[in-house]
Parts: sequence; C-alpha cells; structure tokens
Amino acid sequence: MGHVVVIGAGQAGSSLVVKLRNGGFDGAITLIGEEAVPPYQRPPLSKKYLLGEMELERLFLRPESFYAENDIDLRLSKTVSGIDRDAKTVTVDGQTLAYDHLVLTTGSTPRRLPDAIGGALKGVHVVRDLRDVDAMAPDVVEGARCLIIGGGYIGLEAAAVAAKKGVKVTLVEMAERILQRVASPETSNYFRGLHASHGVDIREGVGLDTLLGEGRVTGARLTDGTELDTDFVIVGVGITPATALAEAAGLDIDNGIKTNALGQTSDPAIWAAGDCASFPLGAGRGRLESVPNAIDMGECVAENILGANKTYVPQPWFWSDQYDVKLQIAGLNTGYDRIITRQGDAEGHVSFWYYRGDDLLAVDAMNEPRAFMVGKRLIDMGKSPSPEVVENPETDLKNLLKA
Repeated sequence: MGHVVVIGAGQAGSSLVVKLRNGGFDGAITLIGEEAVPPYQRPPLSKKYLLGEMELERLFLRPESFYAENDIDLRLSKTVSGIDRDAKTVTVDGQTLAYDHLVLTTGSTPRRLPDAIGGALKGVHVVRDLRDVDAMAPDVVEGARCLIIGGGYIGLEAAAVAAKKGVKVTLVEMAERILQRVASPETSNYFRGLHASHGVDIREGVGLDTLLGEGRVTGARLTDGTELDTDFVIVGVGITPATALAEAAGLDIDNGIKTNALGQTSDPAIWAAGDCASFPLGAGRGRLESVPNAIDMGECVAENILGANKTYVPQPWFWSDQYDVKLQIAGLNTGYDRIITRQGDAEGHVSFWYYRGDDLLAVDAMNEPRAFMVGKRLIDMGKSPSPEVVENPETDLKNLLKA
C-alpha cells in the first residue's frame, strides 16, 4: 500500500490519518507537525482554555498514545524544509523521507501587523495556536486595557473572552461595520449590541495608524487621530493559507493550494485538505476556513487515496461562541439580496435567513439550534421554503423539511 506522508498535524491531518487506518490502509503513515503537542482542537483555545476552564490534555483530538497504537508515526516539533517531487521525498529536519502519497494539511497563518507600525512590539498578539494563546494569557487580567484590531469573528470572540475576564476592551474595525465581509447588517447589529451590553467599546469605520511604545506596546494612534492607552493588543485581521512549501515545490496556487474535486494538486501524487486547499466550489473555486471543512475534506482525501474517486462536495457550516450566545451558520451567503428575520421564543434568540430571489442560501442562528438544524438540512437538500412561511412565527420549522 506504500507510504503516506502528511505535513500538518492539525484537524485536517489528524482526521485524514485516522480515516486511512479505519478505511483499511495497512501501509506506513507519517504525520508531521511543527508544534510540540499532538493534534488538538483550536476553537476552545481562545475561549475555555484561555479562561482556565479546559486543561491542555482535554484539547487533544486523541490521546498521544493513539497514534503509536494505530501504527501512525507522529513526528512532533519537526519542520519540513522542502519537497522533491521527482524523487518523491520530503526533507524533515535535514533527513529525507520517501513517500508514495504526500498530503499537505498545512493550514493557515494569521496576518500580523507590519513592524513599521509596531507589529513587533511585545504585548501584540495573534490568536491561532497554543503558543499564541499561552503567550497572551499573562496579559489577560482584570483591569488591563486591550485594543483589538479587526471586527471579524476572531476579534469578536477575543473581545468576549477578554471582557469576561474583566479586561477593558476597545475594538476597532476599518470597515463601516463589524462582520461586514461575512455577515448581514442584521447580524452585525446583533453582535454590536451584545458587545456593548458587556462594556466593549466598538469603533467602526476607523483603523489603526500605529502602535506606540518602546519595546512593549503602551498605546495606539487610530486613523481618526485618537490616541488610546493600552496594555496589550490582539490582532484579528484574517488569515492566509500556508502555501510556502507547495509554492516552492512548483504546485499550482490559486487562493490556496489548488486541487481538483478529489483533493489532488497539480501533482497527482500530492494532495491537499483543510484551510490551505482551494477546490471547485459552485461555479468557481473556493477555500473554507472551518473545522467541519478540515474534517470532511481530510476524510474525503483519505478515501480517495484508498481509491474511492469521490468528489468533495462540502456542506458548509460554522459556529462562534460569544458570551452566552452560540451563533451557528449554515450555508454560504454570497450573493444574497434579502434577509428574513425569524424571532425565537426568548429575548436574544433569533435567526436571519439569507435569500437570493426565492433561493435559500444561508442561515445565521443565535441561540436557535432548531433554526440552524432545519436551515442546514434544507440547504443540503436544495429546498427553499417561501420567505413568508419562514418569517411566520406560527410555522413549525420541522414541517418545512416535509414540504
């Protein structure tokens, strides 16, 4: 069966190697990770783990012993410096490793502030991996002043955790509104109000000019000329797919490592999955940054290495936890022209349904798990109930699935 080498020991890589073994693959499997710990869940890092409500071992996707027990060679704290496609080898910390199939599950890297505006100062943090959160934890203390750059989900989740710890939070978003790139004005309004009720100072339409401080950040000047005192900064301005290895190996890149519908790159012996991979999506190409996509695409690639010849068709869904609100998102809202609001049974329980014409595209559900589940199934089935029916509080959502 040969040797499968997987570069990137995150959610996608872990899901892939487990699926290979469970699917009957009896060849050699090597999973290579740059971090010192086995594959772990990332979403709780900046929430329960940072709040001290979850221990490190509980983050692990599987106990470290699992990999040896299943004859998976897990190599931690290792860096892959190059891929030789002709020889079908990778170089790992100076050693050469041969592969029959190579899978890139390298994930993504957070965008950082340029050094010229203070990005290298101490006390300036990003939120991506365990090292980032461990570095941030000593700063997140009651009474500290925090500036968050970016009003996407990463920035808002960080604001919620910091506020819960008693930190005084100011969040700036350069666009006209928070979540502008990813959500409707209705969803933006909901979360603006939620954060305001917890004392977070949200400033929209204003960006960072420069950070102030000698060695360590002590303040910030905003693009409107305002100066703020701050004890630490969290940068949440998006991520970029980790494509450097693939680029150096001459693989095709298109907003990520370009794959076909099976997950194969421009080299048929090399595959990609998760945040780093762009694949056929709808009428074009896309890349999905989510845990469900990492799991599903990783498993699909594993099946295709085993010969399934299976097209990857994602069923996108996402979530975000902020304070006592669980936001669940089904579908992709690109191209919507109408929002239908469905009120829940309690204050703050609401769902927003995105339509393009008569077609249901996506649902944002706040503390409304039933709306999320029904919306997700409708989208997966290709069904679009009429907006008037969805909006009517007398409608039993479950009946929409039978229509």
